[in-house]
Amino acid sequence: MQTIIRDNRVTESKFTVVDSQADLEFSNIILPLALFLERKASLRTRSDIGVWLEADEDIELIEEFAKQLPVIALNFPAFNDGRAYSSANILRRKLGYQGEVRAIGDVRRDQLEQMIRCGFDSFALADGQDVQAALSGIKSFSYSYQPSIDRPDPLFRQRNSS
Repeated sequence: MQTIIRDNRVTESKFTVVDSQADLEFSNIILPLALFLERKASLRTRSDIGVWLEADEDIELIEEFAKQLPVIALNFPAFNDGRAYSSANILRRKLGYQGEVRAIGDVRRDQLEQMIRCGFDSFALADGQDVQAALSGIKSFSYSYQPSIDRPDPLFRQRNSS
């Protein structure tokens, strides 16, 4: 099992990212988008299947069945590739997705606060990253001026309501 950060705590992932059709017999797996789309008719009845998308894949390709997926993972192929931020935002705002949105790939501590603001709620950190240090880094941000997925009201409205 892989250690992840989910809902601001360190935990073991219930899901395993796989990339082979041979892995379809296992439960609690996250499949690449192409394999999922190829086999979607036979997978529709399974509640233990998630999907992962590469940064260049269109998140709207899963619109018709997104709400049935327990987890959608968005891959960061490189630290400086931010396309998955937009996909997470579209999932939450446009598609109304309420399940787990996981960041996978080259995910580093410095990105987590911004990822949360875009709609991610779980993170599989890149190899060599300190999970505990990353978790403490998330908690170091107490306020954001702009509205976001996690805080829809801007800071000035939050202060006026208290």
